[in-house]
Parts: sequence; structure tokens; C-alpha cells
Amino acid sequence: MTDIAKAAGCSQATVSLVLNNTAGTRLSQQTRDRVIEAARELGYVAPTFSVSSGSASLSKLDGVIGFVVDQLGTSPEAVVAIEGARQASWNAGNVLLVAQTLGDPAMEPRAIKALTDSGISALIYMTIFTREVEMPAYYYGLDIPIVLLNCYTSDYAFPAVVPSEIAGGQTATKHLIAHGHHRIATITGEPWMQAAQDRLTGYRRALATADIPFDPDLVIEGDWSASAGYSGTMRLLSLPEPPTAIFCQNDRTAVGCYEALKEKRLRIPEDISVIGYDDEDICRHLIPPLTTSVLPHMAMGEWAIEHLDTAVLPRERRHEITKLECSLVKRSSVSSPGGSKANLKVQTA
Repeated sequence: MTDIAKAAGCSQATVSLVLNNTAGTRLSQQTRDRVIEAARELGYVAPTFSVSSGSASLSKLDGVIGFVVDQLGTSPEAVVAIEGARQASWNAGNVLLVAQTLGDPAMEPRAIKALTDSGISALIYMTIFTREVEMPAYYYGLDIPIVLLNCYTSDYAFPAVVPSEIAGGQTATKHLIAHGHHRIATITGEPWMQAAQDRLTGYRRALATADIPFDPDLVIEGDWSASAGYSGTMRLLSLPEPPTAIFCQNDRTAVGCYEALKEKRLRIPEDISVIGYDDEDICRHLIPPLTTSVLPHMAMGEWAIEHLDTAVLPRERRHEITKLECSLVKRSSVSSPGGSKANLKVQTA
């Protein structure tokens, strides 16, 4: 299991849960597939391989499933989630109808009515930003199952799935600590966003667990952009004691971080290690390729379809919020601290 965990980029406990097909575990299908593939490549054979862990829970709904999202064009996450739902829908013989609402209070009810009039048998409601939502009253009156994707309500009236962002931030930071880094900086997203808050919480938890004092000078507020990654990195390099590793809380921030480090003639990862978040396509093409965390929107779309049958009426039942793992993808941007403090100060002067 240790060998499989290393090959799959996950914990030994995760490998154990997958190989033993442990009931009730909340692991994404992506993680399960990665573990099984790593096990197969290492020559491990188990009876659980013959049955996909997600196949038994495919929705038994017949007909058409509605998918409502507030925004489609701001980032690829919505499209990825829709593709996950589409695959799971087709596997169960259902068709997916998608509507964008922009959160418009007048047009959203009309979009929902158009979907229900078309005969949808269930509905998935998604927001592009992870957050708590207040569902309008007409959703509670619909006589079809409803699942929330990337959002949740305070009354827990609907099954909901979100990324496990705190654990993701903690895993990323622990990876840097495991390589011997103690001077670890982070460039955050916009502080009002829950994803930024949770990833920062995970960062602080990892430091606390390793008995590394929290230094507010190593936390730079960003806005998810490459320009924020560039300027934030320049600020960090100007510190009397610069960091040996930088946790960029999304991949676009990491792109700007790379540019700043290269401008200062610092090598990645020999002088400074860099880690990102989201696993966008660009990560594979950076030099060196970026270690990052997977944002599990594909798995969330699959989960939403697979759990429509649990969204039973009436709405008085309380549903737990399911959090899917943001698994770490290890590439070449992290190593043990290499450059000396003196060397780092000279190059950043």
C-alpha cells in the first residue's frame, strides 16, 4: 500500500479504503481510479477491480435531468462539472439539459419553469463559486429531487457536494513541510471568497500541526490572477528572510510567481519550491511542471447524478454536506530547500 500511495499521490489510508472497497467513504471517483490504476501497474490484483466503485450507485431515474448553473463563461469548472454529470447521466440512460441563469431573480424562475415544463425528472443546481446559498421558495415546492453542486444551504434541505478546500490547503502545505520547508509563504485569493478562506485555514492548520509558527508577513492577499502572483512573489522576495517555498492558491497565481522568480534568476525548485491549486492544463506545460491540487468538479458532477435518488421529498430531511478530496498531483516544482539564505538574499537584492 505504501508503494501504491506513492505512485498514486495519495495517503496509505486512501489506498486502503479504495482497495478494500470500504462502504461510506467520500473519495472522488478520480482518486479511486488513480489508486486502482497505480495498483494494477504495480501488479496488485483484487476482486474489487472487476466492479467500478461508482457503477452500483448510478441514478435509476429515467428521462431528462435539468442542470442549472449561475455562470458558464468565467472559468472551466462549470463545464467540467457538467461533463461529469453528462457522463454519469448517459451511463444511466438519461439526458442532461443545461441552463445558465446568471442568478437573475426574474429569469431564473422562468428557466426553472422551462426545464420542469420539458419534463425533467430531477434537478442539479450549481454555483461557480463555492458558497452558502439561499434557495428561493419555489425550489422547495418542486416535486422532483434536487441536488446542490458547489454550494449548500443553511437548512441542509438538499443533498450538497463541495470541494474539501481546507483539507486541500492542508495537504499542499504538508507536502512542502515534508520536503523540509519551514519558511513557507502563501499567496491567497480574494479574502471574501470561501475557497480562499478555507485554503488559508488548511495552510495554517498544516503549520500548526508541524509546530511551525504562523508568520503573517508570509501571507500575501491576491485575487487569483497571474499579476497578483507576480507582485506577491516580488513582495515575498523583498523580505529580510525570504521564503523557501510558496503555496499559490490557484494555478494562475503560480504562473505569475514563476515569472517573478525567473526574473530574479531563481531556480524552481532548487532555490524556491512552488505549489499551485486547481490543476489547470497549463500546469503540465510550465517549466518545470507545476505540483498542484485537483479541483474535483468532474467527480462532483458525477456525484450529483449518482445521489439524485437520495434527494427524497419532503424537504424537511437534513442532508450532510459531502466534501470531495482535492488530491495532490506531484510534479517537478517541489524539492528540499537548496539555495542558502545568503544566496537567496544576494539574488533578490
